[in-house]
Amino acid sequence: MRAGDALPPLEIPITRTLIVAGALASRDYQDVHHDAELARQKGSPDIFMNILTTNGLVGRYITDHFGPTAVLRRVAIRLGAPNYPGDTMVLTGRVEEVDADTATVRVVGANGIGKHVTGTVTVTLPMDPACTVASEEPA
Repeated sequence: MRAGDALPPLEIPITRTLIVAGALASRDYQDVHHDAELARQKGSPDIFMNILTTNGLVGRYITDHFGPTAVLRRVAIRLGAPNYPGDTMVLTGRVEEVDADTATVRVVGANGIGKHVTGTVTVTLPMDPACTVASEEPA
């Protein structure tokens, strides 16, 4: 892992089921996340994904890349263009900084109308004991 390394893109189809399930799982019962008619009455063309679902997908993107032992230390995201059903969000990332076992990754999630999410994730990777060299003091 080095500064400048790009993560492979991850395409996530945005389905009604994903939007509704994410809202329910995060206990976000706002009607704009599950009722298309009420969302339209509030000025949206359809239901849209909530920030907690987006946050989870960003976390998944990082842990899918760095593996199951990766620990998310900080996730700082900002929403932009909404994720509507029928679109696809493509997550991309680039390692910005590495300090020992910790990396900061810049993440962008874009859909058909623009950038849905931008932000940074700080992730720690436990050191592999097989890769460390023990130094012994002479007797």
